[in-house]
Amino acid sequence: MKYTKVSFTLKILLFSFWWILIPKLIIAQTANDSSYYYHQQIINPVIPSDLPTGINFYIQKKKADLKAGDSISVINDLRLLAIGEFKIGNNFNSENYVVEALNFIQSMSTKDTLVNAKVGLYNQLGRIYGASNNPNEAIKTYNKALQIVVKLKDSVILLNNKANIYKEQLDYKNALTIYTLLHQKSQNNSDSYQKALVLDNLGYVQSKLNKPKALDNLKKALQIREDNNIITGQHASNKHLAEYYLDRKDTATALLYAEKVISLANKINSSSFKLDAISLMLRMDKNPLIHEYKKLTDSIANAKQIAENKNAFLKYNVAEEQGKTQASQLQQEIESRKRLAYQALALIIFLILIGSYFIYRNRYRKAKIEEIYKTETRIAKKVHDEVANDMYKIMASLENNSGIDKKVIDEIEKIYTKTRDISRENSAIDLREDFAIQLNDLLLGYKNNNVKIITRNLSKIPWNTIPEIKKTTIYRVLQELMTNMRKHSKASIVTLVFHKEGSKIHINYRDNGIGCNIFKKNGLQHTESRIASINGTITFESKHDDGFKASIII
Repeated sequence: MKYTKVSFTLKILLFSFWWILIPKLIIAQTANDSSYYYHQQIINPVIPSDLPTGINFYIQKKKADLKAGDSISVINDLRLLAIGEFKIGNNFNSENYVVEALNFIQSMSTKDTLVNAKVGLYNQLGRIYGASNNPNEAIKTYNKALQIVVKLKDSVILLNNKANIYKEQLDYKNALTIYTLLHQKSQNNSDSYQKALVLDNLGYVQSKLNKPKALDNLKKALQIREDNNIITGQHASNKHLAEYYLDRKDTATALLYAEKVISLANKINSSSFKLDAISLMLRMDKNPLIHEYKKLTDSIANAKQIAENKNAFLKYNVAEEQGKTQASQLQQEIESRKRLAYQALALIIFLILIGSYFIYRNRYRKAKIEEIYKTETRIAKKVHDEVANDMYKIMASLENNSGIDKKVIDEIEKIYTKTRDISRENSAIDLREDFAIQLNDLLLGYKNNNVKIITRNLSKIPWNTIPEIKKTTIYRVLQELMTNMRKHSKASIVTLVFHKEGSKIHINYRDNGIGCNIFKKNGLQHTESRIASINGTITFESKHDDGFKASIII
């Protein structure tokens, strides 16, 4: 029975968990496939619509993840939004997404475990500062990331971007030191993206310092990027090769690469990339007015950028405070939803366990009752087959012996009759037949010249809807009451009235016998146990010389 209890409960739990989890696993798989597709549109855009489509997807995904309380996914959504906005040229929007993500992490209780997320966000913030002509803040941000980074791959990216800041500030010596170190570490690196990145930047700085391997490294980087369809990387490689030839007065070759730069910028559909490409083309024009115009516009743009940086820092401080408050509120909401989800899950599990307990208890009780009836039937058969038959043989042999006292034979016959009655009272009941007829035959079997049996409404009970275990119990209980009546009551009239109220069956027994004092011993106690085993009730009422009553409700 213990094994049955455990296995049945496990089945219920497994069924419930699969019923709850399978739809979620299917939805999660679909979401993961979509996320990967749009992730590639942000990280490696191929056509002009990739970046806007990817950004729109992650705006909607962020809302859904906030509603679902998935903090980790929210942080990843914000980082990809920052990358996408940066590639389009919206530096301020990109910075806001980074700040929102960092503040969100800061408000989380698990913030110390989210090192990789912080590193990625600091790296993106450094790129934004670099593009916003704010090199000092960019270097500080990269150094902050390098202090906590744990992955070699992330270290390479951070050092490369830090070197880019030195490169853009024309500090080629410091840039070369970092690029050379990175190139040495990337010799056995299987990551094509990083290998090309390091080679391209190394070749560019070498070209500015007139190092002999510059052109070879630039071309190797471009080849890797073309082989792996790294579009944004191809844009950078072609731009650096154009500058390489332009610095060496080979305008024709430089123009070929510059045209590729414009084509790739249009393909990526990034305003910042297009601006770089146009600026490169202007440098190739020999008209002095264009060069003067470029110097002036660059000067004005630089001054405007410095002013915007000051304004951006003010906005950053305000946004940071607001972001902390919003992130804290969002985190509290997420934690609240998580608690509700856990409580709901705990309630479901609790209800399943309670339901399993009652189901098992009913199954166990039913199995126990069935086992009792099987045992009674088995004993009855054994009494009939072995004891009664042997008694009959002995009685028959003694009757043929003239020397045996007839009283002895009569006593043996009484014992035989008792064993036969015991066997009949506990023999198997064939419930496949009409139960109303079987029960009626049982009751009328106690009728004789001295006892009249009256039944009412027995055939009106829908016995075919009553479970077999209950019908067996009713049969045995009435059998015991009738046997008790025949042995002890000296009754002349017995009435049994049947009726159904709702789902309950009521049976009222009454005889006009000598009655008795109710002690619930022997047969009466046995009937009470049988009725209780199927959650029914039986009550007795009797007085001396005032008959016997029993009320059964099942």
